[in-house]
Amino acid sequence: MSQTYQLGSRSVQRMGYGAMRLSGPHIYGPPADRQAALAVLRAAVESGVNHIDTSDYYGPHITNQLIREALHPYQDDLVIVTKVGARRGTDASWLPAFSAADLQQAVHDNLRNLGLDVLDVVNLRVMFDPMQPAEGSIEAPLTALAELQQQGLVKHIGLSNVTAAQVAQGRSICEIVCVQNQYNLVNRDNDALIDELARDGIAYVPFFPLGGFSPLQSATLSQVATRLQASPNQVALAWLLRRAPNILLIPGTSSLSHLHENIAAGSLHLPDDAMAELDAMSAR
Repeated sequence: MSQTYQLGSRSVQRMGYGAMRLSGPHIYGPPADRQAALAVLRAAVESGVNHIDTSDYYGPHITNQLIREALHPYQDDLVIVTKVGARRGTDASWLPAFSAADLQQAVHDNLRNLGLDVLDVVNLRVMFDPMQPAEGSIEAPLTALAELQQQGLVKHIGLSNVTAAQVAQGRSICEIVCVQNQYNLVNRDNDALIDELARDGIAYVPFFPLGGFSPLQSATLSQVATRLQASPNQVALAWLLRRAPNILLIPGTSSLSHLHENIAAGSLHLPDDAMAELDAMSAR
């Protein structure tokens, strides 16, 4: 099993890091312990992570500012992937921000707060339904984002929270280098999409790989973990890495111990019998 995969023009470690949880409660406001947040970012990179997922609407602005404080100037092989298409309300709500002006502002906010001249990868977060993919044309916002790419502000474009039809529409407008949707051991709606993208060499980046705000709980998962002398979270991450070669992981945490636990999952071997037991969970 390869430990790296192509993301746009760069090769990244398949075990990355998601920075969302570094800001305050509900992904809003500053972290309770700023120094601890900075330490987690530095430890991730020191451990070999070279793919960090973020967005300027985390905080808002705060997570990107933490990344810049902790890691700038960035090492040459570090790929920072961000998202646009949403904004935060004063009540911490998640609101669509799809207009050309919204997207231009978001790209410039990301550039400024990360301290970059160009963004490696920008995912268009589709917000017809903030909680799950919902059908609708993405032609207008994606065309606007592609224009920012043509201006040299964005190297590569991805999609987030999208249906298979929207992926197809997106690929007819511009090159799509990754798709970021919710997917994990118990949420497998994207099985066919993952396989289609793998055939075409496009990365698939599951968010909430451990269940997100509703952590994975399963007797089967716990039993396999006990047998392998690993944690359930490690087994769930290892399953994703073996599920398809184009899957890139970005588990998020604000804890150093959880960070090291997640990274160690990249070297956990899942024997065939364990893989079969975990695969069967989707049929229950």
